[in-house]
Amino acid sequence: MSSTLPDGPLLAFYGDDFTGSTAVLEALAFEGLRTILFFEEPDAEMLAKAGLCRAVGLAGLSRSKSPEWMDAHLGQAFESLKRVGAPLIHYKICSTFDSSPEMGSIGKAIEIADTHFESAWVPVLTGAAKIARWQAFGQLFAGMGGEVYRIDRHPVMMRHPITPMQEADLRLHLAKQTKKPIGLVDLVDLKTGKSSQKILNERARGAEIILLDMVDDETLEQDGAILWNSRTHNPFVVGSQGVEYALIAHWRKQGLLPDQHAMPKLTREDRIAVVSGSCSSITAGQITQAGENGFTLIRADAAHALDPSAWERELGQCLDQALNAYQQGRDPLVYTARGPDDPAVNALDEAIRSHGLDREAISLRMGSGLGQILDRFILQTGIRRVVVSGGDSSGQACLAMGLQGVTAHAPLAPSAPLCLALSTKPHLDGLEIALKGGQMGPPDFFARARG
Repeated sequence: MSSTLPDGPLLAFYGDDFTGSTAVLEALAFEGLRTILFFEEPDAEMLAKAGLCRAVGLAGLSRSKSPEWMDAHLGQAFESLKRVGAPLIHYKICSTFDSSPEMGSIGKAIEIADTHFESAWVPVLTGAAKIARWQAFGQLFAGMGGEVYRIDRHPVMMRHPITPMQEADLRLHLAKQTKKPIGLVDLVDLKTGKSSQKILNERARGAEIILLDMVDDETLEQDGAILWNSRTHNPFVVGSQGVEYALIAHWRKQGLLPDQHAMPKLTREDRIAVVSGSCSSITAGQITQAGENGFTLIRADAAHALDPSAWERELGQCLDQALNAYQQGRDPLVYTARGPDDPAVNALDEAIRSHGLDREAISLRMGSGLGQILDRFILQTGIRRVVVSGGDSSGQACLAMGLQGVTAHAPLAPSAPLCLALSTKPHLDGLEIALKGGQMGPPDFFARARG
């Protein structure tokens, strides 16, 4: 076995939302593996300009898209990542596995990949203890507030506004999204050294997708060994950032990576700006604490998003309030909701239903609007550090701003690093930006973002 990692790219990845994509960026870059994350499919010129990278990513939007959208877009994205020349292609999913046959279908993504990659079978690794996610005997668990919940009983995920988790056994959950047979390597297989035989048994039973349990450091490293050692016949893998954690654990055990790498330091920034499109109760608590820490909280009335003209006026008023807060020495935080119980959430849902409107179009209008506010605010103030909160809205906001990608800059919170923006717009190029998923970050995340 080689004592060094192969030259060139080790991994290419597609994130099914922007915040999840930066979680992979963080996992690799802060281990000394140079990584770049693009917001549009990289061509040969973009890859050449990026220089020698150990990993190349493409941030996508598939978590909030239909199977028809996936059919139209994922194949081209996969082909662009194949051009990177990495031995592994990772389809990054949310660590809570929130998905459905109609929205963000992981099964559909695997079926599309089947026509682009010659994989004997597809490994799926969701657990990531570093962010309080574990999988045991196929059941997914997630931590919150010091407690651990089965995912279908998790206070946030059981009430997710688009894809509530109603089944903890990921074999059953995924089986609703694909007809491909699904197998499992469980924690006993991993801990007793029987994973290879279990894979053979599952394959003999016809399994084309095999889930991998993860409950501790030992099973994490074992999973990494499975992914890395089978890369020649299984180049396509699915999972959370646990995929990267597992690979790193295996590379370390094999002496291919040093045990420690010097981490960049988060510097202090006196002024920041935040926009949030998240409906998570975790983000709601973070918004409340931000208000207690001196942020000016500015609600963008989501009801106005039903009409483009009304929404544009609402954005203008929010921008004026944000600029006024900045002039008074305060940090603005523009948000569309404060948790799933915010009356604005139900009111918007009801209005969309009663008027027969396109929910995806309204969501895009809202997320893009947050990006427009931020772009105009940065242009007028010259502020150099911002935060965008919300898995789906982060992607919409970044694209509306005109960002082309990011590189990792400094740790901020697990799976929500501070990044440096790449853009052809001078006022955005080099901008420090953090993209925070709804479930991520401690209660004081926005205050911590100041450094």
